[in-house]
Amino acid sequence: MEKLFGTDGVRGLANSELTPELAFTLGRAAAWHLAGKQGGEIYIGRDPRLSGAMLESALAAGIASVGINVRLVGVITTPGLAWLTRSSDAVAGAMISASHNPMEDNGIKFVNTWGIKLADSQEEAIEHLCLNQQQLPRPTGVNLGRIVRDEELVEKYVSALSETANGDFSSIRLVLDCANGAAWEIAPRVLAATGAQVHVINAKPDGCNINDHCGSTHPETVAAAVVSQQADLGLSLDGDSDRMIAVDASGNVVDGDKLMMIFARHMKEQGTLNHDTLVVTVMSNLGLHQAAEQLGINVATTPVGDRYVWEEMAKNDYSLGGEQSGHIIFRQHATTGDGLFSALQLLKIMADKKDSLAELASVMETLPQVLQNVRVAAKNGWEKDAAISQAIAWAEEQMAGRGRVLVRPSGTEPVIRVMLEGPDKKLLKELAGEIGKTIQQQLGRPQQKS
Repeated sequence: MEKLFGTDGVRGLANSELTPELAFTLGRAAAWHLAGKQGGEIYIGRDPRLSGAMLESALAAGIASVGINVRLVGVITTPGLAWLTRSSDAVAGAMISASHNPMEDNGIKFVNTWGIKLADSQEEAIEHLCLNQQQLPRPTGVNLGRIVRDEELVEKYVSALSETANGDFSSIRLVLDCANGAAWEIAPRVLAATGAQVHVINAKPDGCNINDHCGSTHPETVAAAVVSQQADLGLSLDGDSDRMIAVDASGNVVDGDKLMMIFARHMKEQGTLNHDTLVVTVMSNLGLHQAAEQLGINVATTPVGDRYVWEEMAKNDYSLGGEQSGHIIFRQHATTGDGLFSALQLLKIMADKKDSLAELASVMETLPQVLQNVRVAAKNGWEKDAAISQAIAWAEEQMAGRGRVLVRPSGTEPVIRVMLEGPDKKLLKELAGEIGKTIQQQLGRPQQKS
């Protein structure tokens, strides 16, 4: 068995790579590792994609087969599942979602009893148990785990989220893109309750249209609606609503970097930005670092992945962190990114300051960025390849200290990502192309499917 866990749980093509059999095996292994002999209950949530119910059944059966109880929460956002887990007596939670991926993909990710994503060591232990099923018990009779469905639990999360939306938002007109995902029913209710004037799009999931030319990976969709509706802004969630991207009244995208700077500046002014520090990943734009320096805000940088952001925040008592993708963590509120909470905080700042989103977003200037995904036959050993190292060093010399080069492997695909930032986009494209060409020469092209 290959390594199961990537940067965000176990993902794959549903019923081909992520099969019901694998979900069953994963459920047995994870339940025994996370709950073990002490017993307890594991919550399962999912987004509305077609394969979700199938994998939910298999995962629940696996968990119950080692004697651990299961509570099926139904369709809920990833942050909602994490919140319910840590707000209850549950020993762990499992979310079935492939986030922003297309509907044919799916994924399974676990959180511990505190709603925090698992550490690498825990995922490795679960993988070991998947390979060594004979170590797991097979209880019978009354010792089997019980599976119950309790979809009313979602209302607890909705109530808790709504309580954070204090302020007068009645003058704000917005477009909300629900990505035909997990927040399709929750998000319109929460935002409408603020008093804001909300025009909702892509909130009719049919199991197949999740993220289909909508949501945070397609901000052009909400941008067009904002211009058409003459709204003040647009808010675009992804399939499991752990991230949010905004657009201003003119349809200009306000990504996670700009949102983090808006939040960081406001929190610094309010005295709630712990240690005056913002936590970001290596993918955040150089413009963010420049803006933070001007505002007297420290920046801590982590590898890509929201769990690494969380670990850095928890380790050093930081209160705000996130990713360029719009995955933003307010540590006093949640253990993971929450697109809806981010949306509420943005509306509150707009209402309090009486500023437009464009005015708020001017807090930073985004430097040109070029990202090239190079498909390869194998990712292993790329960082030790002399030719690739020389190509990267050469590109850095050409930029003469006025930008940066970041090369890293994808956590989920046979891809090496090449990212360059700097003031000259034409030069960036040329340099990225040369690095990409060298990578493919050294690591080979992937085999074409027949």
